[in-house]
Amino acid sequence: MFKRATDIGNSISFTFEGQVIEAEEGDTVAAALLAAGVAGFRTSAEDGGARAPYCMIGNCFDCMVLIKGLGGRQACRERARSGMEISRHPGLPKPEGEA
Repeated sequence: MFKRATDIGNSISFTFEGQVIEAEEGDTVAAALLAAGVAGFRTSAEDGGARAPYCMIGNCFDCMVLIKGLGGRQACRERARSGMEISRHPGLPKPEGEA
């Protein structure tokens, strides 16, 4: 589990799946969710398994979330803002004809 190195200074809060998450001003959404103990940000299209941040620099797309009003976004590239409403990304559907 991830843990903050210091106490939260200037805090903000947002919701993830209806749960209030406290973050430090300047945190990315991914950093705030990981610090809050959230392990799965989206589901895999292959098996429905939980996916979480891998690279934290925007290359892997494993941290995709839905942010109200912004569509599918990379949590590692979005700064957390007070009042955001965030939910898990459902993953992409399998191509037609694929089992």
